[in-house]
Amino acid sequence: MITRRTHVALLAASVLLTGCGGGAVASTDGMPTPSGEPSRTTPAPEISVEVAPQQIPGLGPKTWAKVPAAARQAVVVTGRGRDSSASTVVLYERTAAGWRAGAKWPAHNALKGWTDHHLAGDLRSPIGVYTLTDAGGLLKDPGTKLTYDRGVGFTSPGTGFEGEPLAGSFDYVIAINYNRQPGTSPLDWTRPLGAGRGGGIWLHVDHGGPTHGCVSIAEEHMKELLLALDPDRHPVVVMGDAESLNR
Repeated sequence: MITRRTHVALLAASVLLTGCGGGAVASTDGMPTPSGEPSRTTPAPEISVEVAPQQIPGLGPKTWAKVPAAARQAVVVTGRGRDSSASTVVLYERTAAGWRAGAKWPAHNALKGWTDHHLAGDLRSPIGVYTLTDAGGLLKDPGTKLTYDRGVGFTSPGTGFEGEPLAGSFDYVIAINYNRQPGTSPLDWTRPLGAGRGGGIWLHVDHGGPTHGCVSIAEEHMKELLLALDPDRHPVVVMGDAESLNR
């Protein structure tokens, strides 16, 4: 005969066997519950974990091979097309988890687009991966860790290709180390590849139209970029039209 005390003990043992925290509520899917209805197990919620890519999206093997292993910051300039002057800029930061993207900023590049072999006056921006070491501008240093040269040499008179005023375009600039001597002012005219290969390729303040060869973004974004770049993180710029970068 099962006494009331024995019945209570057996019930307690069965609860313990079902596991911790609500084991008495859930039962095997399809087994009848005390009401006679089949039970339904509630599936566990999916947990979404953001995983940073180990390689910057949009860069093919040929381009990626040119990114120095030491680089921990990459300003990626992606042109809309080979012959387009419209592009976007994204700052990527390398972390222990992978490359993390910042905001995407609209930008302009050269009037006629991009080229693998830049020449002086061709009105195309050079495709490639270049280091970033030096900055400057007409305005005072906003607090960048890059070497900063301030002076009236950054005055930008005249108008652009679409009649827009160029005043303020060089309020802030970052020299792109294409055909220049790193560690010098952006105004330095040393051309290791020769004058015929052009130079003076900068990141600078957008004036609302195409450039001669530089990449331009809004002044507020130039300031953000200057404050973010850190020589100890070996920043580079990766620039070109989307198709070329994906090679």
